[in-house]
Amino acid sequence: MAGKPQKIIDFESATAELEQIVADMEAGKLPLEDSLAAYKRGAELLSFCRSRLEDAQQQVSVLENGVFKDFSASGETGAN
Repeated sequence: MAGKPQKIIDFESATAELEQIVADMEAGKLPLEDSLAAYKRGAELLSFCRSRLEDAQQQVSVLENGVFKDFSASGETGAN
């Protein structure tokens, strides 16, 4: 895990890398130093993902003229 910081490319790559970090840490595969580096990287990935989700939420708000609409599990808009 040590080395130069890795660039985050996109949301999907970030979530896949985050899932792998969590799996490695849960499996106890990493020595202490690598665990700390993995935790730091995981925090960076989590922050990136949250930022992208907030951006997407803002875009939906703009697309819906500032009015959030509920979505059902099937993806159809609910009644407001």
